[in-house]
Amino acid sequence: MLTKIQAAALNGLNSELVEVETDISSGFPSFNIVGLPDTSVQEARERIRAAIKNSGLDFPSTYRITVNMAPADLPKEGAAYDLPMAVGIILSSLKKEIDLNDSLFAGELALDGNLRGITGALPIAILAKEKGIKKLFVPEANAAEAGLVKEIQIYPIKKLIDLAEYFLNAKEIKPWTEEINAPNFSQVFFEHDLSEIRGQEYAKRALEIAASGSHNIIFSGPPGSGKTLLARTLPSILPPMTREESLEVTRIFSVAGLTSAQNPLIQTRPFRSPHHSASLISLVGGGRIPRPGEITLSHRGVLFLDEFPEFPRGVLESLRQPMEDGIITISRINSSFTFPARFMLIASQNPCPCGFANDMEKQCVCSSIAIAKYQKKISGPILDRIDLQVEMPRVEFSKITDFTQGETSAATRERVRAARERQLFRFQDIKIFSNSEMGPKELEKFCRLPNDALLLLKEAGQKMHLSGRAFHRLLKVSRTIADMAGQENLKLEQMAEAIQYRGQNERN
Repeated sequence: MLTKIQAAALNGLNSELVEVETDISSGFPSFNIVGLPDTSVQEARERIRAAIKNSGLDFPSTYRITVNMAPADLPKEGAAYDLPMAVGIILSSLKKEIDLNDSLFAGELALDGNLRGITGALPIAILAKEKGIKKLFVPEANAAEAGLVKEIQIYPIKKLIDLAEYFLNAKEIKPWTEEINAPNFSQVFFEHDLSEIRGQEYAKRALEIAASGSHNIIFSGPPGSGKTLLARTLPSILPPMTREESLEVTRIFSVAGLTSAQNPLIQTRPFRSPHHSASLISLVGGGRIPRPGEITLSHRGVLFLDEFPEFPRGVLESLRQPMEDGIITISRINSSFTFPARFMLIASQNPCPCGFANDMEKQCVCSSIAIAKYQKKISGPILDRIDLQVEMPRVEFSKITDFTQGETSAATRERVRAARERQLFRFQDIKIFSNSEMGPKELEKFCRLPNDALLLLKEAGQKMHLSGRAFHRLLKVSRTIADMAGQENLKLEQMAEAIQYRGQNERN
């Protein structure tokens, strides 16, 4: 008997329908899987055989079993095909015809017949919605994640025998109905708080501006000046994500296998901090069938690169396209994959190999050649894409020993949230979430300068040799500063403050 069951194959961040055809016929006993399966799919034969037997069901071991996965030219990988193949074998052996055209199955089988969670449950649920499929059968561990898509019915499966009894009308499986509540940010724990940082008010102000408009920022200063600590406080002042942003991030984390039954919806902004020994593939993504890298995993959140010049030159140059376009494209011989990469870059660096160039108290031991070589590790095009370039001096010892509590992250976060809400309202008819995402059309519409601010910008452009990109980024930063002040029109002082963050290298 021949049965056809609908499954899904992950393709980047999307899914494609796969039809699992199962034929059981007389002949030499065998169990063959065709349709470009990888090793994990081939190994499903032993998992399925054991799971069916240990569930108290009959496995047709004396028959010839052929499973075809169409389309045959689409690579199949992962254990999510276990469930649709097992369902096909069970229905074929029972010779029971059930209309499953409105159903899709995905799940990994344990040898005892239990269902294990899979990666990519949310993209699979989105595919079901797009294809008009009404029912999605997934492991119980993935039900909450798949349930984020409200237009279809999600059936959580704990054991294979439960599904078999459901087909025989001997057991009822109720659709998933639980809701996921938004987190209470007043109760969210953050590892670091702005009140822990002594001094560095100028850098704190720059960090707040960066958070308010999702701008890229780099801190430069001697060791111990607080660069890393300040960067790690950034999550504590970022506003919560919108529902649309949460779904975007959850889709990425689902494909990467970073969601769980306890945390099915990612509601706090990602903060990724790869070590400077990270490879190019780990940062941009890749593999035989490409998966997201750190750049994509930080989408709608933060990518923190500590010891910026210590990263390999090729790794840093790979940041160019995603910093500019908000996407990253990975090409293979047969296809290409585009991943979202709208992240906020925060970096830290020492001014020289020993770290004490320009320090007022400790003498630098580096030669001018060594300093120049060290600073050239960061190319001009990369620095041109960083909106705020902040120099952090040594913190005075009297401030370090002053235990008076400063402003907390909670207070700063409320100001950042208010600024972001102004931006969301301004861009409500455009798919833009922050000022950093504005293009030339939006800049012309929302960033008109008064004459005195325009004259200052022209003078700064001539003296600092600003590029066209730097000009646009100055407009974006000044727009954010105006939003923080609750002002609709840009003013001279906002442009002046934006200019001072462009970096010492452009002022020289």
